[in-house]
Amino acid sequence: MRTLWASLLFTLSVLVPRAALAEDPCRTVDFEDIPFTVCEAKATDDVRLWLKSGDAPIGSPARVQDVLKPGERLVFAMNAGMFEADRSPVGLYVEDGQEIAPLVTRSSGGNFSLTPNGVLCIGTPDGGTGFSIFETSEYAARRPACRYATQSGPMLVLGGELHPRFLADSDSVYIRNGVGVSADGQTAWFAISDKPVNFHRFARFFRDALGARDALYFDGSISRLAVPGEGRNDFGFPVGPIVGMVAHD
Repeated sequence: MRTLWASLLFTLSVLVPRAALAEDPCRTVDFEDIPFTVCEAKATDDVRLWLKSGDAPIGSPARVQDVLKPGERLVFAMNAGMFEADRSPVGLYVEDGQEIAPLVTRSSGGNFSLTPNGVLCIGTPDGGTGFSIFETSEYAARRPACRYATQSGPMLVLGGELHPRFLADSDSVYIRNGVGVSADGQTAWFAISDKPVNFHRFARFFRDALGARDALYFDGSISRLAVPGEGRNDFGFPVGPIVGMVAHD
């Protein structure tokens, strides 16, 4: 009986995709001979944004575990938007319903200037679930209620179309990370390239490999992912906003 049970468990572990396992939502997806790590979240999952521990920036995705409550466990975390030298957000940042930094609609430097940029919205302050990505001017017009929100840019995919200024043959390649959202808002894919890629390939990965209708760029060159259950903790400089998933033991 033990042998039969062990065989059954082995068979299930082979047949069930990693993304379907609640304890292991991260998987490797190869796209055009480039590996990407994708961490999938559903609307019912506990996905949050973090910035500080007390008065000091958390700085590292792996250090989010230090600010969680007893019985809470970090499943994965990554940097979630551009930041100033003091690691404060460049644009809009909302944490647990409280706006910490305002929306930026004016032209700005860095990747923010590669407009359109956008806002990731997670849930609603009254407990509603789901994910949305709004182009910045749309967010400014609608002012949706988000429990968590971070502004970044550029947009990678807008309504199924790639950002118009991306070049397929661009030689500007970095380790990049970002987020894509399904058309029904029930799934979000947090992804990082495990080898350097340009914007065009990164955007196509979200659209063509994951099926994201909208996707938002977080950052490049400083991009980092922590997946404690897999022993992954990317090394790098301190970061600003961090997004991740929490499990409840």
